[in-house]
Amino acid sequence: MTCEAHDEMLAQAECLYSRAEVESAIDRLAEALTEDLAGDNPLLLCVMNGGIVFSGALLTRLPFRLQLDYVHASRYRGALSGADLHWIHRPGTPLEGRCVLVLDDILDEGDTLAGIRDWCLEQGAARVVTAVLVDKQHDRRCTALPEADHTALYAEDRYLFGYGMDCREYWRNAPGIFALRATG
Repeated sequence: MTCEAHDEMLAQAECLYSRAEVESAIDRLAEALTEDLAGDNPLLLCVMNGGIVFSGALLTRLPFRLQLDYVHASRYRGALSGADLHWIHRPGTPLEGRCVLVLDDILDEGDTLAGIRDWCLEQGAARVVTAVLVDKQHDRRCTALPEADHTALYAEDRYLFGYGMDCREYWRNAPGIFALRATG
């Protein structure tokens, strides 16, 4: 795909949430997480690569002691649809006895987030809390994780990108949350 074609994707996409709307939703989420986790000395795990923008935006809004690490597990690996969970990096921080907050960009079918949550529990985490920027609304959710513990925004069942979510590995930096327009 050419650079021009990637530029055209953004130009033709529909903006579902502006930067201001996303930032306001992250503010509300930070308040809820502060109420839930402030006394727990949590370890935040950013799910790479999609969770990096969301995690960065959220971190400075959390006014309590915490540690940060990351996990890199993916089902998409540059494609538009998912496959089996592929582990690229597991966190170096011990999880035994910890409260772990897993931050991801999107809850789509839920297999990736459920797999990461289950792995954290297998490592001895005392509690695992999940938070996502966007919950995509549809009926294909895995039964192991029907919803995240905390969600900033909800979106219809379309291919989304921006604010960390990619479109064929591009536009994670888009200034809002966009949906590809239907073709044909």
